[in-house]
Amino acid sequence: MDEDARRKVLRQVPYGMYVMTAIEEGAPAASTLTWLSQCSFHPPLVMIGIQTNSLIHAAVEKSGAVAVNFLDIDQKEIAERFFKPPKVEDRKLHGLSYEPGPVTGAPLLPDLPAWLETRVVEKVKRGDHEVFVCEVVGAGVRRPYF
Repeated sequence: MDEDARRKVLRQVPYGMYVMTAIEEGAPAASTLTWLSQCSFHPPLVMIGIQTNSLIHAAVEKSGAVAVNFLDIDQKEIAERFFKPPKVEDRKLHGLSYEPGPVTGAPLLPDLPAWLETRVVEKVKRGDHEVFVCEVVGAGVRRPYF
């Protein structure tokens, strides 16, 4: 295979940017997420690719639930904060308030415009990431952002 061509073509796959959150042993975990896609309408399913050696992977694996907090186009700086494990102080993650999701308890970030709550229903482990297939069990839009 032409490795240069493979790299160039795969870089053309469009990605969004989100903050995923979970609860592990009562403590919040969070990370920037780029590998997310809807994969079913009925039931509503999304698939999330998570690096296997990350802290958020362990939290999602143990809790079986993950929230996806959608970033607005002008919130790139927030995504950059979550490339590192979150600093948790005064019920804030990297300085952002959070609240437990109504269904799973996974942290929701009110400063972000929309969110999904999901439960893991299937896992596929290949390479350096594991794909979690998750059923959408809750959703909310705080403000329009499209």
